[in-house]
Amino acid sequence: MNRWALLVGAGIVLPLIVVLAVSFRFDPRAIDSPLIDNPAPDFALPDLDGAVHRLSELEGRPVVINFWATWCQPCIVEHPVLLSASRRYRDRVVFLGVVYQDEPEKIRRFVDVRGGWGPSLVDDGGGVAIAYGVYGAPETFFVDRSGRVVEKVTGAVSPERLDRILGRLLAGGEPGTDRRSAS
Repeated sequence: MNRWALLVGAGIVLPLIVVLAVSFRFDPRAIDSPLIDNPAPDFALPDLDGAVHRLSELEGRPVVINFWATWCQPCIVEHPVLLSASRRYRDRVVFLGVVYQDEPEKIRRFVDVRGGWGPSLVDDGGGVAIAYGVYGAPETFFVDRSGRVVEKVTGAVSPERLDRILGRLLAGGEPGTDRRSAS
């Protein structure tokens, strides 16, 4: 009886261990975005002063949409990179920060202390984050002049990668073959 229970238990547990071990090789944040090469989901979100910003009104200009939050440590690390890039590309690229799972007062304090690189749009309820399939902060989407998502970066984007993507977007070319990976 004990031997039979041991064999049955091993027959159940061993396949589960194999499935879990294989699953640990994959990062759920690195899943290819179905938005790549498709129109960016439109949205209308208020900034901290209540002005509503619509993505569809920006067609004709490249757009960087960064999902972030004040509690997100990689977002804090990434912030100076976006701040610097927003200054360099000021007249050529629109930078939008979509803040989710956060409070307007904390967002305002964060921007007052660290500076702002674009409007901080409040995604109350997370509907826009859901539409973009955001798994966690930060995630950055690059939208070309026609309103199509051409690249997504999961995690804090490096200055080099940001410049490379924006350079290609501004030149009118495809951002690259590593369009769906982490920074």
